[in-house]
Amino acid sequence: MILDIGPLRRDAAFRRLFASQFISGIGTMVSYVAVPWQLYQLTHSNAQVGLLGLVQLMPVLLCGLLGGAVADRVDRRRLLIVSEALMALCVAGLLANAWSTPSTLAIYALVAVLQGASGFHRPALEALTQKLARPEDYAAVASLSSVRGTVGMVGGPALAGLLLARWGAVGAYLFDLATFIAALFFLARIPRGRIAPATPPAERPHLLADLVEGLRFALARPELMGTYIVDIVAMAFAFPIALFPAMAAADGRTEAVGWLLSAMSAGALAIGLFSGWTGRVRRHGRAVVLAAAVWALGIVALGFAPGLVAALLCLAIAGAADMVSGVFRGTIWNETIPNALRGRLAGIEMISYLTGPLVGNARAGFMADAVGVSAAIWVGGLVCLVAVVATGFALPRFWAYRSTTAAAAP
Repeated sequence: MILDIGPLRRDAAFRRLFASQFISGIGTMVSYVAVPWQLYQLTHSNAQVGLLGLVQLMPVLLCGLLGGAVADRVDRRRLLIVSEALMALCVAGLLANAWSTPSTLAIYALVAVLQGASGFHRPALEALTQKLARPEDYAAVASLSSVRGTVGMVGGPALAGLLLARWGAVGAYLFDLATFIAALFFLARIPRGRIAPATPPAERPHLLADLVEGLRFALARPELMGTYIVDIVAMAFAFPIALFPAMAAADGRTEAVGWLLSAMSAGALAIGLFSGWTGRVRRHGRAVVLAAAVWALGIVALGFAPGLVAALLCLAIAGAADMVSGVFRGTIWNETIPNALRGRLAGIEMISYLTGPLVGNARAGFMADAVGVSAAIWVGGLVCLVAVVATGFALPRFWAYRSTTAAAAP
């Protein structure tokens, strides 16, 4: 029942990749809290914080597809290093801006470039992860990746709250920059022989043809489209993070902005650490839909939470459900996508799981300024629940999808 760490024991290259993303993930989550906190301190507007989502949306849409196609053509280690280096430069820009007279325009611009660089980083990371893993380890790798992310999402926001309370945005961005430098060290130590493109560049068609091929592959498979649609609707209607600075301000403690995000991640981590059972589940489509429905119910409950402690509990339940959904979505992707297409499909995946939160943050921010924070949360959660259930009915092949590699249940 406990987490399977076999892939980490067996492969040094995978360990280095895992370590690099574990370290940089903590720093990224520190900045993930610091940016909206800094914007709220400068503007005292939920809408301005929500606008971050719209600013990031175009880089996600453009660079997600392009980055996926590039990841299937080039040295993936080099692409990871270059994209991480660019992301580090953006964080250095945020640090310089915070150290001087902060400019909201500079924050929006740097975050947009940072998101664009992530569009090249994430597909290369996903394609390399699949390349290093054995097919029978896909569920374990998905759980390890989810645990890696959730540990960062528990520790990063909690640390961000302390850094922001003690040193403000400057301390948070400085920490993130240091983690990027450490991550680059581990990436540089991954052997080059493990990361060659799936097909030699001379044999590949035009870049546009690559993009079309990836889109056609995804559109022809309801099990893939179901994972994308469920994630988009779940996050577009029920993503509350843009409202955490306002909730923390109402509580009266700067640290609370980190606690709120950490609570959601703590629930996910609790599931991830005891995720050994996921390798025996066969009905992955059904598991994704049901987990997303529980996420929606947790967000509805959050909207009615009477205080900070109750809010933290609701977020922990929602985070646990999101972890379950993420594990099975990742397993479906690895089971159904050939490695030659993995970079392009990872770009589409990135668009699916980032578009929802970005739109969701914008929706929550503007709606909160119009009708209040509580209503913006519970109404969005209710709409999310209806949309997720409707997706299951609308895509019966996704709902009925069964794993081809899961171990038989005893």
